[in-house]
Amino acid sequence: MSSWYEPIEPVNAVAVSTRIRLARNIKGIPFPSKMTLEQFDKVNNLVRDAMAQSDLPIAKRLKYISMENVPEIERFAMVERHIISKNFASNYQNRAIIISDDERICIMLGEEDHIRIQVLLEGLQFEKAYEIAETIDSILCNALDIAYDNRIGFLTECPTNLGTGLRASAMLHLPMLEDRGELRSLTESISKLGLTVRGMYGEGTKALASLYQISNQVTLGISEKNAIDNLKIITNQLIDREKEYRKQLNTLKIEDRCMRSYGILKNARILTSAELLSRASDILLGVSLGVVKCGIWPMKLIVEGQPYMLMKKVGEMPPDSRDIERATMIRNLL
Repeated sequence: MSSWYEPIEPVNAVAVSTRIRLARNIKGIPFPSKMTLEQFDKVNNLVRDAMAQSDLPIAKRLKYISMENVPEIERFAMVERHIISKNFASNYQNRAIIISDDERICIMLGEEDHIRIQVLLEGLQFEKAYEIAETIDSILCNALDIAYDNRIGFLTECPTNLGTGLRASAMLHLPMLEDRGELRSLTESISKLGLTVRGMYGEGTKALASLYQISNQVTLGISEKNAIDNLKIITNQLIDREKEYRKQLNTLKIEDRCMRSYGILKNARILTSAELLSRASDILLGVSLGVVKCGIWPMKLIVEGQPYMLMKKVGEMPPDSRDIERATMIRNLL
């Protein structure tokens, strides 16, 4: 079964993925920063039992995994696949996930909050992603005593998540806006609207392969629908501007740029992670413009060429050896 970065059908070449995340906590249990090991186990068991007792088909698709049984390389490969956070991968003791086979649905237990429901879909699918997350949320809210205040809303460890507990985001491929140097001013304008622009792996990370995450910041005093609608409007404006700039490109020059990158990846014998990201970004642009014919969705190159994803396949090795193995893997994929 394919995951979000290798869709069955072609998706929007600007909007790479959509994520909906809901933060929830159980009443009467301290937030994770103050929890004992026994309380972590209690949360894990309560959520696992709630999902197992549900008759809804979506609950039957999910499996419970203790993070203590997941090797380090696989944990950080999950970070590179955007399934769990880096903090969760590092602080894994007594934590667990409940996850679908295709990894489009993942519930982290014991991250910053007791429960982090995440739905990650390819392309731009805010409504569908939220519908799935809301279904899971309803299962848990009906079975558990979720911490909620009638005035404030859902109670969360970080005050910035109070209210809806919702974080919605879209990962966009914006090479033309990046080339024109417009992203800094756009980021400042977007922040005034209660949204934020972050790098490929979220808060505190750089933009790699011209990939940016656009997400909501406001969760208090606004409904989930309004938050998603606001984000959707700005996201579509960014997509339209990126597409407009792409139309203005010199066809021969952009074809040369994209095909050069394709040729390098198809023939390279040594390939660093940084070069892969740059070249694969060009291929993703070329595919969207129809100047590159690629047998696989280019995001698969970007994700599976990351260090831990690579070591998950071929075993632990030093960076120089990884660069050789990465080149071999990319040649085979292409």
